[in-house]
Amino acid sequence: MHLLYLDESGHPCDPSSEFFVLAGFSVFERQTHWVETQIDPVAARFSATNPREIEFHGAPMRGGKDEWKGVPPQDRVQAVVDILSLLADRQLSLRVYACVIEKSLFQKQDILSRSYMEVANCFDSFLKNEFRKDKNNAQRGLVILDKSNYEEQIQTLSHVFKHVGHANGQLRNFAEVPLFLDSKASRLIQLADLIAYWIFRYYQSGDIRGFEFIKPYFARFGSPNSQMYGLHEFVTQATTARLAALPSATYPFPTPTQKVVVPTSVPSSP
Repeated sequence: MHLLYLDESGHPCDPSSEFFVLAGFSVFERQTHWVETQIDPVAARFSATNPREIEFHGAPMRGGKDEWKGVPPQDRVQAVVDILSLLADRQLSLRVYACVIEKSLFQKQDILSRSYMEVANCFDSFLKNEFRKDKNNAQRGLVILDKSNYEEQIQTLSHVFKHVGHANGQLRNFAEVPLFLDSKASRLIQLADLIAYWIFRYYQSGDIRGFEFIKPYFARFGSPNSQMYGLHEFVTQATTARLAALPSATYPFPTPTQKVVVPTSVPSSP
């Protein structure tokens, strides 16, 4: 089974922001433990006695709020970089999915449903493509999200998309309706939060730093003539032009912390 962890950034009804982002990543079920074990050591830098109390949440980390108050900016930024760099780990095979909506293009009540439809349909197409490549690899998918006010709406959308259909067809490869977890208890939801937040920062504020880390890992699959891409944008031409003209970051992200490789055995003395 493949699991798709999602979170949102922005709000359809918030007049202070122009964009809404629903984003996250998919991972094979057997890899979830290994993702978590890569994130926990980052948390231990900030609480050696109880690293589970540390929650990686995009906005508080950038702003130095909540449990991140008093943590030096360079340490907060390094933590973000080290977690987002997990997307580059080929053994984990993480794939990013996102829908970005410029809110002026949609009715407020349609923003969440459209973004969920795009992301869920792309993930469903990935599962279908895996089966096409290998008839013995009939994988199912499950969507997991942070608990929010959208829970009932997304449950309803998922049921409709699976049993009735949506604009692009039907969801045929989902094992169950979406599950909702407390982000405090799930490192993988926290990773999805960071992905959604830094994609939002790119479109809303022109902050390219996190997006540069994420961009190479958007899902790509299918045939050359009908390749699917994990990023779905609904933005104005003005936004496209603004983003294309962005300069390089004045204060770019640092390189990821090099992981310490612990040898599996100690060589015997000569």
